[in-house]
Amino acid sequence: MTQKIIKNSDGSLQVPDQPVIPFIEGDGIGPDIWRATRNVIDSAVETAYSGKKKIQWLETDAGEKGFERCGEWLPDKTLDTIREYVVAIKGPMTTPVGKGIRSLNVAIRQKLDLYACVRPVRYINAVPSPMKSPEKVNMVIFRENTEDLYAGIEWESGSEEVKTLITFLKEKMNTEVLPESGIGIKPISPQNTKRLVASAISYAIDRGYPSVTLMHKGNIMKFTEGAFAKWGYEAAKEQFGDKTLTETELYDKYNGKQPEGKVLIKDRIADMLFQQVLLRPDEYHVIATPNLNGDYLSDALAAQIGGLGMAPGANIGDECAVFEATHGTAPKYAGLDKVNPGSLILSGAMMLDYMGWNEAAERIRSGIAAAVQAGTVTYDLARQIKGSTEVKCSEFADAIIAQMKNI
Repeated sequence: MTQKIIKNSDGSLQVPDQPVIPFIEGDGIGPDIWRATRNVIDSAVETAYSGKKKIQWLETDAGEKGFERCGEWLPDKTLDTIREYVVAIKGPMTTPVGKGIRSLNVAIRQKLDLYACVRPVRYINAVPSPMKSPEKVNMVIFRENTEDLYAGIEWESGSEEVKTLITFLKEKMNTEVLPESGIGIKPISPQNTKRLVASAISYAIDRGYPSVTLMHKGNIMKFTEGAFAKWGYEAAKEQFGDKTLTETELYDKYNGKQPEGKVLIKDRIADMLFQQVLLRPDEYHVIATPNLNGDYLSDALAAQIGGLGMAPGANIGDECAVFEATHGTAPKYAGLDKVNPGSLILSGAMMLDYMGWNEAAERIRSGIAAAVQAGTVTYDLARQIKGSTEVKCSEFADAIIAQMKNI
């Protein structure tokens, strides 16, 4: 008997043994990597629970397929389905150029209020990396999803709206802006900052991470990014006062030695943190950041552990969660059964963790690591791993499944 996942008022999930989970296969390479991912997830669940648990997949449309089937890039029915079933997974989607929605990914996040973009970045042994010690990289990015410059509040150079705004800024705010400028607005609010930071701290407490770093450019943007850091500290004190401490408290009260059971809350200027995650990656664990900073940082960190092809991601809100590939649609490879499905497969493992099916999630991660270490990899990794065997997208999934059955 199939059932829906239910989200309780305290944020916990009731997950039946045969939950219905919607999926969007995606555009371009989406169908290829989704088929591979589905096979791996199904096999992991089957082997981990000896057939006692099983996912019932429900296709829902968005992107090119949504437009072909019902004339909408992001149908309301799709959003309603994700809300109803609480947990969903999707492949990469094409954003229409010059028409329709500004960004389908951003639209899904904003319409479903998926305010936390969560991206774990952890090295898998044998994956090629530009770092000398990539094994030190083990971080989780919590990127605020709904505001900052990605809120989409902007006006084109020369438009009547931008002329009106420039006049207002000059006459009412005593601020000079060049008349041919385009203008964007950068909103950052206390309520959205605090819920994002609270989710990052809760994650750190639950998973045993020792620190949460607030990333910001508050030395320049004092009332937006500076406020992000200020409100982040407030959220830690108000909601987790007995479980957190600041760097000042660490040295004033504890002589620099972090006590057991306390999560350290610290903040770093954005440009300095980019340097720190390269030079001292083992000092950073969970990082909470405004939208644009988080976009840059998560991709930069992914490069340290082998690229976006091995980087999972999720968008999580209070009502529902959508797990996704973090890379694009790569249309020139569509239908070729060629590209690395690792990002979506690892996002599937994240989804299983979110559902509490941790045994299946661990099988996936171990299976991927074993396949890579055996040198059975897709073209992107094969050209970098000496002595490896290049396989197709589907064959990489088969190799992962074979390794999982030996675990």
